[in-house]
Amino acid sequence: MQRFDRVIVADWSASSTLSPARPSADAIWLGSIDATGAQSTYHRSRGSAEAALSLAIENALVNGQSLLIGCDFPMGYPKGFAARLTGTASARAVWAWLAEHIEDAPNNGNNRFQIAAQINRQFATATSKGPFWGRPASLNLPDLPPTKSINYNVLTLPERREVETLVPRAQPVWKLYTTGAAGSQGLIGQPMIHRLSQRHGTAVWPFDNPAQITLAEVYPSLIAAAVTADPASVKDEAQVRLLAEALFSLSQQNLLAPLLDTSPCAEEGWILGAGHTAALLGALS
Repeated sequence: MQRFDRVIVADWSASSTLSPARPSADAIWLGSIDATGAQSTYHRSRGSAEAALSLAIENALVNGQSLLIGCDFPMGYPKGFAARLTGTASARAVWAWLAEHIEDAPNNGNNRFQIAAQINRQFATATSKGPFWGRPASLNLPDLPPTKSINYNVLTLPERREVETLVPRAQPVWKLYTTGAAGSQGLIGQPMIHRLSQRHGTAVWPFDNPAQITLAEVYPSLIAAAVTADPASVKDEAQVRLLAEALFSLSQQNLLAPLLDTSPCAEEGWILGAGHTAALLGALS
């Protein structure tokens, strides 16, 4: 599947409280585009956003339409993590494990820091704590250091995934707190990927080949130049809208194939569009 009838891009948030009622930055935004046009929606909670994505998938399945959903959070961890956490070298096993352990309330209250500390205890050695780091100073979690003080060589885990050599601006998946805490978004987002991927006809690229419904990891900062030039008052809204437009444009021109030309990966995953910034920006010109 290289041509999609609709594209949705989700800018995620790991916030522990509801986002402001007034559309704001650092919240959840969904940018959507199809043949009828583009729109952006703001969501105060992850539950609301997941419900919207579930409805979009249901509508696409009922109407026989193809749908690409890009989510702005890591969908996998560096090689070696999955097998040591779950016994299986597969991102899917991690999604299922997190779906069982992460608690995420309707008001966005969640236990991501506590679960990260639990994982760290399993990975710790005599000379290094486990791989995750970053937390509020108010949380008493000795197994989760507030700043990066991890020896990844001792843990025999890479600090970064292979795709992040192409996208060095991407934050490490282990970082859970302060600006660019991609790790928190991953811990909170992957349980949703587990749930959405259970639907018939749904694939998660690059772990699966694209299908009628395809979920993929995205990184809107790939199109930072276009976002900077956009007049939108909230950068997050511009990011999802423009990336959705770029992916949809490439799809309609049958030009998505190079972006999807990555061998299926059982563990680390990949960022859709990594190494193809020029094509994405060109699709917006």
